[in-house]
Amino acid sequence: MIRLLIADDHPVVRAGLVGLFADEPGFDVVGEAADGLVAVARAEGTRPDVVLMDLRMPNLDGVAATARIAALDAPTPRVLILTTYESDDQILAAIEAGAAGYLLKAAPQDEIVAGIRSVAAGDTALSPAVAARLVSRMRAPSSAPTLTQRETDVLRLVARGRSNRQIAADLGIRESTVKTHLMKVFEKLDAPDRTRAVTLAMERGLI
Repeated sequence: MIRLLIADDHPVVRAGLVGLFADEPGFDVVGEAADGLVAVARAEGTRPDVVLMDLRMPNLDGVAATARIAALDAPTPRVLILTTYESDDQILAAIEAGAAGYLLKAAPQDEIVAGIRSVAAGDTALSPAVAARLVSRMRAPSSAPTLTQRETDVLRLVARGRSNRQIAADLGIRESTVKTHLMKVFEKLDAPDRTRAVTLAMERGLI
């Protein structure tokens, strides 16, 4: 069961999301928040698996709220941004603040549900539109690290939200080998987690 906190300042949108996940098997909506400060407080109090966070929130915006939630002691809720906004700066700011993914409200319902499941499982969720925005900012400085072909293959699948087990099946390798490749990628990119590794690799034109 995925425990979910929904943070959105628009009451109709918030009610719609609560209704959606009340009817979706495998989800338990443990709280709601209409502003960023309340989202942080309820995330700390209820410790959901995932916080579904809008960016434009009163009192404390979604990026700042995400940073505070990501800094909570374990068990730390994972934050998935769900918003109508997709500017480059907003995407990068949210991910750098600790968001595990970034989806758009215009995305199909199945994509949003799958994104939450991926984030709850420790993976990354980026909508195709958001991924395209990140690719448009790709940079390839001369000092950029190089990835092996297999490391690149693994990271591309991570960017698609695939779990380690799924990546192993896709590439015909052991799950432990996937983990080894990811550790090398993290080291080369100086990335603390999967989401940041994907973001850095896209910015540098590595995937």
